[in-house]
Amino acid sequence: MAKRVGVLALQGDFEAHQKALQRAGAEAVQVRTPDELNQVQGLVIPGGESTTMLRLLHAANLMQPLKEFGETKPIYGSCAGAILLATDVINPSQESLKLMDIGVQRNGYGRQLDSRVVQIPTDSGDMEAVFIRAPIILRVGKDAKVLASYNGDPVLVEEGRHLVSTFHPELTNDTRVHQMFLDKIA
Repeated sequence: MAKRVGVLALQGDFEAHQKALQRAGAEAVQVRTPDELNQVQGLVIPGGESTTMLRLLHAANLMQPLKEFGETKPIYGSCAGAILLATDVINPSQESLKLMDIGVQRNGYGRQLDSRVVQIPTDSGDMEAVFIRAPIILRVGKDAKVLASYNGDPVLVEEGRHLVSTFHPELTNDTRVHQMFLDKIA
């Protein structure tokens, strides 16, 4: 039976994540309300603009339910989603869910013009990584594990049930990151 995974569908490229999860074998649904959140086994927070996403989470009364969800169920955050899962956020400082012991710098690689597509080495072979106004992970806590790096900076990190990437795997045909996340769902 396919795992039922939600994709936070308030802002960002949630449809691409939904399609990537489906290619990886999941039943992927869009989540916009606390009730819809309660009907999934895991959640993807897509890239987008983290400040806008925070405003929309508060407007939808999803901030606290999302934090509670993440205390028992897996969440994968890409780009802005990684920012929202982090404990510490700088440039500028902002609120977050504080579900992973990582510190991030927003727009760490520069502006939209500085976006790039690169190959990063992983245990399962090289992976195409699309960076768009990506954050940089500056600090990784003792319980977090770096799964891939780019230019010496962690870009794919797991901690317990959670996973983050500072790049956008949903923009490639490679489903390994989404499969990694699905493997975290009981």
